[in-house]
Amino acid sequence: MSWQERLEAAEARAEAAEARVAELVEQVAVLSRMLFGQSSEKSRPVPGSTPDSSGAGGGQAGAGVAGPAKPGRGQQRGSRGHGRRDYSYLDTEEVVHDVADGLRCCAACGLAFEFLGSETGEQIDWRVKLIRIVHRRLRYRRRCDCVGGRTVTAPPAPNPVAKGLFTAGFLARLLYHKYVLGMPVHRIVRLLAAEGLEVSEGTLTGAMQQMAALLEPLREAIVARNRGAVHVHADETTWRVYERPDGKDGYRWWLWVFLADDTVVFTMDPTRSASVLDTHFGIDRADQKLADGRRLVLSTDFYVAYQSLARVEGVDPLWCWAHIRRYFIRAGDAHAQLSYWRDQWIARIADLYTAHRALAATTPGTTEHAQAGADFDTAITVMDDARREQQAIFSLHPAARKVLDTLDREWDGLIRHRDFPDIDLDNNAAERALRNPVIGRKNYYGSHAQWAAYLAATVWTITATVERNQREPLTYLEQYLQACALAGGKPLEGQALQRFLPWLPEPGDTTGGRDNDPPQPAPPEPADPDRHTP
Repeated sequence: MSWQERLEAAEARAEAAEARVAELVEQVAVLSRMLFGQSSEKSRPVPGSTPDSSGAGGGQAGAGVAGPAKPGRGQQRGSRGHGRRDYSYLDTEEVVHDVADGLRCCAACGLAFEFLGSETGEQIDWRVKLIRIVHRRLRYRRRCDCVGGRTVTAPPAPNPVAKGLFTAGFLARLLYHKYVLGMPVHRIVRLLAAEGLEVSEGTLTGAMQQMAALLEPLREAIVARNRGAVHVHADETTWRVYERPDGKDGYRWWLWVFLADDTVVFTMDPTRSASVLDTHFGIDRADQKLADGRRLVLSTDFYVAYQSLARVEGVDPLWCWAHIRRYFIRAGDAHAQLSYWRDQWIARIADLYTAHRALAATTPGTTEHAQAGADFDTAITVMDDARREQQAIFSLHPAARKVLDTLDREWDGLIRHRDFPDIDLDNNAAERALRNPVIGRKNYYGSHAQWAAYLAATVWTITATVERNQREPLTYLEQYLQACALAGGKPLEGQALQRFLPWLPEPGDTTGGRDNDPPQPAPPEPADPDRHTP
């Protein structure tokens, strides 16, 4: 090899090394921000813009732009307080504190004081009490010679699990601590031991496995209602399952979430493919349309499985503006020379959020609504012009061009939001729904068996749906499992199951709750068919 060939090879290696170094520097900047930087969802707004509760209101975290002073936590000085809360609904235990005998009379003459009354103060005590319940079933024997059985015995106590050791309340708390509070089983064992109960991890694991069948009908009812919703937020995250099914390599599974108006469904699946979406929503890929001629508005990120739904008749995909905003932030964090460019795009997106909120808050047909619509179109037009002009710049930084290429590729799904002004511009609602499972993943790393992974998705489906309907999940689980116990330890069905549907009013509730099957309005037709074309 000649010296010229060696020189050319060395220069090629140097260029490749420089490119790799630049790539790694960008990754370090992004990861450092994710680990140490201020969350973009809580960043300060651009001066002159209005912060948005969804986290895309033009924040400038890490950009060096000063925002308004952030108020401290808790009640602010000078604000009107709400007074002490009323806790009279709690079980009350009264303790009388009397003055010592020697202090209830005059020290000089010894005359006893007159009783004047009392002063009352309150304390809240937190008591955890484990009780061993002994069920004594009385038996009787016939004393006559008539035909029939010779003895009768009182029926056994209701039990969610036949011949099980734990009550419905205990099992409900076990599920609550494991899946709502995110506690691993070995910590629950330590918690019980601190209260005086010695129990093994295997015993608690076996009890949870036996509850899976009891919860399945309720999960199916929630899934059926969620499947019929007209607007759904969807997202997914990884989950570890350390039992390998046939035909799958590795332990990575995927936890999907589908969030509708009054239901939340979690689905555990070994794959991240679009087949999960097809199964959940009833999509016929052969005909490329939804079953029964339904319409679905789906808010998601840019993942390819969601993009494939743009070709399905009846599905209107809406892409997430918060995701594209993060791309601009990461490019600016990784390359200091792009900070001004990033700030300009963050401000444009903030204007879009401000106009969208005004559009959703005004009544159609009013002057305010028309003005908000014009502001929204203006914000879209400004971004459209900016992306076209910047893409035409030959010397544009590669990182900026990469972000703009993504914006251009997903543009149709992003601007489709103006056809649905009542729907959020981002998919943050689905990401928030995944927070509780992610906390569990950090605490106990995943599931050691497939049944445990499916049970986790089932419990999260139930508890998240219950919370979405403003009900307490622990109380709900106790009542549901007690009803299963009264049914002989069998899953509920028919009317017995109907009364536990979370969107229905609770027994005795006079507020009306949510209807069992309210009429589902069709999604609004787009104002301009040209805008609506995928």
